[in-house]
Amino acid sequence: MLNWFAKSRAEPGLMAVGIDAEAIRIAHIDRSVGERPVARHWASDRHQPKEEAGNLQRMTKAHGLDHYTCTTLLGLAEYQILLVDAPNVPRDELKAAIRWRIKDLLDYHVDDATVDVLEVPTDTEAAAKNRSMYAIAAPNEVVHKRISLFEQAGVPLKVIDIPEMAQRNIAALFEQPDRATALLLVGDWGGLLTISFRGDLVLARRLEVTWPQLLNADFRDHYFERIVVELQRSLDHFERQHHLIPLGELLLAPMPEDIGLDAYLGGKLGLPVRKISLGEVIDFADGGAPSGEDQWRYFHLFGAALRLEEKAL
Repeated sequence: MLNWFAKSRAEPGLMAVGIDAEAIRIAHIDRSVGERPVARHWASDRHQPKEEAGNLQRMTKAHGLDHYTCTTLLGLAEYQILLVDAPNVPRDELKAAIRWRIKDLLDYHVDDATVDVLEVPTDTEAAAKNRSMYAIAAPNEVVHKRISLFEQAGVPLKVIDIPEMAQRNIAALFEQPDRATALLLVGDWGGLLTISFRGDLVLARRLEVTWPQLLNADFRDHYFERIVVELQRSLDHFERQHHLIPLGELLLAPMPEDIGLDAYLGGKLGLPVRKISLGEVIDFADGGAPSGEDQWRYFHLFGAALRLEEKAL
């Protein structure tokens, strides 16, 4: 999303650092050897939210974060991702035009926002129509605070990224030729659906169903059905907007335990539904993929650490 070019460091690959109310988590992936990415290190340290600077400094000392090029993820409440029509302006004027277009969609003044844009790919038939773009907006205060945390800890921060793009990075490893791939993760904070095609993010939707809700066996079918409704709406929208791009399958991200969501969705949606393990596409240096629960907790961090340089707009 947002780039700050740090000087070269000894360790190859990218270290993703996640900071939330419970813990600081890290995940390092090296894409410099072989055909498959290699996850070389992942760890967490529980902390008190009001002591983030000190906690990151201790994490840096314990794991040598100052020897890596790092990325960090914003929390879902710290930014907005907005689908807008692409303005018909030269590319060097695009970001300014997008800022004007989203100014009434933010709950703070657009001058106080850091904004980036992602172009949504189109099929051939739609190329002549209005293109769409995702605008990512975060308050300057949030961005500056995150940069300051890393500066205080002496950690070279290259990118501030978002979960949608991290999830896209993982989906890209599972893509089938000439087919779009849908990927759903249900976390403590809610669900996130992404659809990607040839490595590009085509659609991103948040679902208001959380993992703790799915653990309630008495109401599980109710929440399963809510997921079905939200997914069907999103898939119908994708088909209308990108009807020349076939959707291959719906992938379910790893979960802490098997609750039968894959079987339920497979019987309702009319497309293949498959649970995935990160071990299918990533080699883990410690010998074997982490547990399903760890894959679930670190999912977006592993995705962020898979990041390759984006094409400039």
